Parts: sequence; structure tokens; C-alpha cells
Amino acid sequence: MKTDEEKLEEARNKITTMMANTMDLYGIPPSIGRLYATLYFSDGPMTLDELKEAMGMSKTSMSTGVRKLENDHFINKVWEKGVRKDLYEAQTDFFKSFVAFYCKMWFREIELNMEAIKKAEPILKELTNSKNLEVKEKAQKDMVKLSNAKEYYEWLKTLVISLENGEIFDFIPKK
Repeated sequence: MKTDEEKLEEARNKITTMMANTMDLYGIPPSIGRLYATLYFSDGPMTLDELKEAMGMSKTSMSTGVRKLENDHFINKVWEKGVRKDLYEAQTDFFKSFVAFYCKMWFREIELNMEAIKKAEPILKELTNSKNLEVKEKAQKDMVKLSNAKEYYEWLKTLVISLENGEIFDFIPKK
């Protein structure tokens, strides 16, 4: 028969596996997902050495994972009086994590694609006057496609801003 501590560990392992698999869906390696889960279930902030010991990972891998999680706003560096080493704790508010993670990615997507559109539009516009009718027709169709893409990226920018400022939660409330 399992002890209560063993049952607790079993439940945490199930959640840890789920977190690792979920993060893997979004391009974050499962080992980093498990690192996040370790911090999520910890009783307080942890140092890199404590994480290394808990995870059995090299300090280099641990440092890389922590940096990735910190950059993606899944964990935070915290200060504690009398502790000289960096301490990290998990962001346990999934709404904040979601907003920070996706807004960062979506703003980057908008920036990259709008920059490409900005560079392509003058070329295509010039080609809409081409004497080569096939090129002219393709350029006109491409201009329509770019117009649709710009409309999408403007919508996405509005969505991202509404996430960042919390307005979206007026329409889709947190429960």
C-alpha cells in the first residue's frame, strides 16, 4: 500500500509529465517543461544548484533551461535576504504566462511578416504595370493576398494588445 507521500509524488509526477508534454507542443523541450514543474511544485524559490540536484541535469543544461523559462516569462528571478545566489520561482498564474508567452511570439510574427510585406509591396506594385501580362496578373493577385495578410496582422496586433492590457478578459472572463 502506498504512503500519502508516495501518492503525493505520484500525483505530482502526472502533472509534471503533462506540463512537459504541453510545453513540448509549443516548442519548449520536455526537459525544460520538467524544470518548470520542479519550480512549480517547490515550496519556495530555488538556486541553480538546488535545481541541478533535484533534476539530475548538468549545470550548463540547467542554466540554459532557466534562461529560456525566464525569457518566456514562465519563471522569475527573485531576491531573498541573506542569499547570494540567484533564486528562481515559477510563475503560477497561467493567465500571465499565457499572455507573456504568446504576446511575445505574436508580436515577433507581426514584425517579421509586416517587414517582409513592406519590402515586397513596392516591387509588386511596380510589376502591376508590367508589359508581361502573366507577371502583371500574378503581381495583382499577390497584392490582394498581401492586403489580406496586412488585415490579419492588424487584427492580430489588436488581439495581442487586448491580451496585454487585459481588455480581452472583459469578453472572455477568467473563472
